[in-house]
Amino acid sequence: MEKQLTENETERLTISALKARETAYAPYSRYTVGAALLAESGRIYCGGNIENASYGATNCAERTAFFKAVSEGERRFKAIAIAGGLEGQEPAEYAYPCGICRQVMQEFGDADFRILVVKGKEDYREYRLKELLPCGFGGESIQ
Repeated sequence: MEKQLTENETERLTISALKARETAYAPYSRYTVGAALLAESGRIYCGGNIENASYGATNCAERTAFFKAVSEGERRFKAIAIAGGLEGQEPAEYAYPCGICRQVMQEFGDADFRILVVKGKEDYREYRLKELLPCGFGGESIQ
């Protein structure tokens, strides 16, 4: 059964993702990203991107939110909202999750997991994971 987000959930997620950008650590790119992850428990976990001078050690906002939630015992998730843009400016474009983040979403979400890419509280696009990762590799692939 396809999971729909309520208006309240969508609003909470978009606002939380925009606010989570303030927690980002992006001294090199100045491109701040915030993510707000909705667990099936109803709790929202937020994260910002965390850059490192060795770019390979950088962590995306989406993975920060997931790892925070999983480290606190959550395992089932309904949706994530992502907002990104130049530091100190409102988002000018939609910030889509990278491939590694999509793979993490595959690990903890199902095909109908919702992904909101956000430019403003009411300016967002909504996708299902299967739309952004149509041939995903999950645990069922190795069992």
